Amino acid sequence: MKIAFVGKGGSGKTTLTSLMARFLAAQDVPVLAIDADINQHLAESLGLPEEEARLIPSMGIEIERLKEYFRGTNARITSASEVIKTTPPGTGSHLLSVTDDTDIYRHFSRKTNGIRILAVGPFTQDDIGIKCYHSKTGAVELFLNHLIDRAGEYVLVDMTAGADSFASGLFTRFDVTLVAVEPTVKSMRVFEQYREHAKGFGLCIKAVGTKVRDADDRAFLKERLGSDLLTCITFSSFVRSQERGVSLRISELEEENAEALATIVRFINAQQKDWGRFYAHALEFHIKNAESWANASYGKDLTAQIDPTFSLVSAVHARST
Repeated sequence: MKIAFVGKGGSGKTTLTSLMARFLAAQDVPVLAIDADINQHLAESLGLPEEEARLIPSMGIEIERLKEYFRGTNARITSASEVIKTTPPGTGSHLLSVTDDTDIYRHFSRKTNGIRILAVGPFTQDDIGIKCYHSKTGAVELFLNHLIDRAGEYVLVDMTAGADSFASGLFTRFDVTLVAVEPTVKSMRVFEQYREHAKGFGLCIKAVGTKVRDADDRAFLKERLGSDLLTCITFSSFVRSQERGVSLRISELEEENAEALATIVRFINAQQKDWGRFYAHALEFHIKNAESWANASYGKDLTAQIDPTFSLVSAVHARST
């Protein structure tokens, strides 16, 4: 399953992502965590030392390496330079699984506590005034377009704050989207905005209450969110200790919060994977990008990259048997 973690800045979405990743990894299942937030803190939250976290290669900066790899022998793409963030896989394209041992993973990923970590990379001085962060998160969209996750495998992506992911088709690349919602009106509005923007795409979106201190906080969330509220993470001394640099085992997490994470996992596992819809959305946004800017920029029709003979469903089946 591919799971996105979104929310208002400061809502606790990175903390929720790291708790989920560590909780799953403790169950000895494959976990791939991707930091796609402009504030790159996920690796440290997962237990990677700060000096090592800073050395994780940036997918956003080295996107050309990804383009060359995913292009493979796809005859519809004459050059890796023509691969854009929405380019879908076709015959001859390289597809990745969560557990592959490839040059891409060996170069871009690091491991800690049983979790494979990738990072978009930070906003740099060279980007100021000429780029937005979406030019970097496009690497994640391209990566997820070519990633086959199988039963019992989890891909967790810590997204940019707010509803910024709607500036691209990245928001459609997930089986489940979890919105971290504090018991505040501002945080609630971000959830409502996200849900409104996602209408019509058939996405699975749930709210997870964060920083919940008491019954009043919980009641506020339940009253405002109703059935959209999946569970709540209470204010945590475990998290506070982690933020102060104290290394703790995930087994030391408060029982109430461990049960909340278990609730989330049960919900995720109950969802049905829909590769047909996933691929249809990929094509939809590739056509939008091609027609709105890429065709003019590249001087050719990039919708021709879409391979009518290719079936992602068949490709997934082939990789799973």
